[in-house]
Amino acid sequence: MKKQNCWEVKKCGREPDGIRADEFGVCPAAEEDKADGIHDGENGGRCCWVVAGTLCKGENAQGSYVDKFTADCQKCDFYAMVKREEEPNFKIGLSILKEIRQKK
Repeated sequence: MKKQNCWEVKKCGREPDGIRADEFGVCPAAEEDKADGIHDGENGGRCCWVVAGTLCKGENAQGSYVDKFTADCQKCDFYAMVKREEEPNFKIGLSILKEIRQKK
């Protein structure tokens, strides 16, 4: 079964060719190709909490992982869903960031 990306669950329309992409721009999570495959997602679609500048909750771009994780992402229903689906192999944020940074 294909696992859903954040834009599919949240229905934000900010994925490439999404219904709101022209108006608000494509979300960085949908474009983060170095995160492709993490938690079986497309680009950063299943680790959006580590992608800087995501466009969550219909708001302006959020900050870095450190800025947004405790305040927003840790409380997010999508984050909880991915964590539940990926147990016991859920990757924590810092390990995902390290993996992304090592890719060229």
